[in-house]
Amino acid sequence: MNQHRLPLDLASLLAEQQMLVVDGGLSNEVEAQGATLATQLWSARLLLDNPELIKRAHRAYFDAGADIAITASYQASLEGFAAIGVSEQQALELIKRSVSLAREAADEHCHGRAGAGVRPLVAGSVGPYGAYLADGSEYSGDYTISEPLLKAFHRPRIDALLDAGVDILAIETQPSFSEVVTLVRLLEDYPQARAWVTFSARNGSDINDGTPIAECAAWLDEQPQVVALGVNCTQPEFISSLLGQLSPHTCKPLVVYPNSGEHYDAQSKCWSPTAAPDSAGLSQHISEWYALGARLIGGCCRTTPSDIATIAAARSVLPPAPISSRREPTP
Repeated sequence: MNQHRLPLDLASLLAEQQMLVVDGGLSNEVEAQGATLATQLWSARLLLDNPELIKRAHRAYFDAGADIAITASYQASLEGFAAIGVSEQQALELIKRSVSLAREAADEHCHGRAGAGVRPLVAGSVGPYGAYLADGSEYSGDYTISEPLLKAFHRPRIDALLDAGVDILAIETQPSFSEVVTLVRLLEDYPQARAWVTFSARNGSDINDGTPIAECAAWLDEQPQVVALGVNCTQPEFISSLLGQLSPHTCKPLVVYPNSGEHYDAQSKCWSPTAAPDSAGLSQHISEWYALGARLIGGCCRTTPSDIATIAAARSVLPPAPISSRREPTP
């Protein structure tokens, strides 16, 4: 791990700026630039084949107003790369490349803009084990693996991301509470590491494995290395209810970056033609989610730089953060 990087002080950043903007869908943005992602490695394949497209996508989101880029490591694993003939050492270097590409995009965005806004942050994506399986189970959490094997699966990616100098880990799109417990326990081996944890949810109260999200929040609130928690890759219609379930059980900042609202068929690997929410309505969602405690807001699958620009514009008219009605942290 990079021993010279201090833990991210998210609370101080949010004291300076009441809301941070997370980027949008990486896969659809690289597809818009001509990439084909019909592989088990999804966008992580581009770390090997066409890294420049990933950097361009990150740059598009920074230029749209994002403060945080999430790396293209969601589906990156030693096992996944091995399946296409990539050695362990090369796989680790590719995972590190996901960080350097985001960092380079941030530097390019900031060139000549000294002193403007928050220094762009890089969040290292840690997707669920089910994403490696590429059989749809990442959307249900319906897989069984022992805690030692799960730690062994996740450890190399976390090692590489931290060694490459991410500001924070994004333990994201998690369908299984038990897997999150394992991942947070694994963080104890990296005392400097800080993470946000976001779940994918099946409705307005439960994550995809059926665990009430309020139960998840209560447990995560006691974990010192988890500095924010929330929901991603979930339909926007469920977000307000989920925030309402989360906020009574944590004093930590809430994170939301929903998908566009379209439906994904895990078997055909296609999105339904349902139209995404129009950008005019998105700003209304942002105000409501902010009032419910969301302090990091962005988009996930099928959201675009235009959506992120809408979120960034909405931030400029938000009121000061309300006094929290949530309980105080345990001493």
